[in-house]
Amino acid sequence: MIWLTLLLIGLIACDLIVQCVYVRLVLRVFESKPPFAVPSFPPDPSAELVSFVTDDGVTLRGSIHRPLLRSSKGLILFCPELEGSHWSATSYAHGLLEAGFDVVSFDFRSQGESDSQPGYDPLHWPTTFEVEDVRAALRFIKARDDLRHLPLGVMGVSRGSTPALIAAAESEDVKAVCCEGAYSTDALMVHFIGRWATLYVPRALLPMLPNWHIRVTSVLVRWTSQFFRQSRYVVLERWLPRLKNQSVLLVAGERDNYVHPNVGRDLQRRIASDGVQFWLVPKAKHNRARNVAPAEYDRRLREFFDQTLIRNSA
Repeated sequence: MIWLTLLLIGLIACDLIVQCVYVRLVLRVFESKPPFAVPSFPPDPSAELVSFVTDDGVTLRGSIHRPLLRSSKGLILFCPELEGSHWSATSYAHGLLEAGFDVVSFDFRSQGESDSQPGYDPLHWPTTFEVEDVRAALRFIKARDDLRHLPLGVMGVSRGSTPALIAAAESEDVKAVCCEGAYSTDALMVHFIGRWATLYVPRALLPMLPNWHIRVTSVLVRWTSQFFRQSRYVVLERWLPRLKNQSVLLVAGERDNYVHPNVGRDLQRRIASDGVQFWLVPKAKHNRARNVAPAEYDRRLREFFDQTLIRNSA
């Protein structure tokens, strides 16, 4: 019995050592920004430049884009990707502007034209800071007499998708949400840890690693990064069940090397609602669905927001 206890303690100690070593190795990759090569977009001279302040005192800047020669049928809050710009809304939401929607876009803190937060260097992993930025944008919309009465939808791209989904989950004002390249931190980490493991673990031993062990590693990496970076990553899974009665459109690229389509399908499964649409775009890379199929992209977004905003505001 004593030997069995000692063996068990020894195995646990060995596992803790392995976890510590692996967490240290994975942390380096986790905190490295991928080379997204985000395209730049020119300013729209017809847009109204705006700014608003978050609850913790950071000034965010953006723009309001309005449809030409027609009254607005609704409002879309656009949340750009990491290293993206509020001007990118003129591309992603081009079809919505042509269809008669107003679009409010802004730069997250420490990005683009918005103020930088001292000590905060944003990664591709969404934090509570980005969630607070979207909440500030929603307050800005409600404070505007020309915007507050419009049926409201939210659109997020890549990292911007997480705060967009949370806004739809917690705000009664948001009637529909569309996301391209959406992911949850934990699901994407588990997907990549399996690939990173081949760099440090013999391939023959990988089948012996249980799934729970990989998930524990992902949580330890996230906690360690949070501690040293003084920011808190969002656990999107906690919010997804609250989208069960919400209208959601998830767009994924078939050739997305950063966010595998299965990660998007996992979000669809966790929401567990018939109101969730999933569009897998053939040949599209990360955040490039509109580059591959511009006409269909514009049509699907237009029809989605037409149907959901008009129906939910009736």
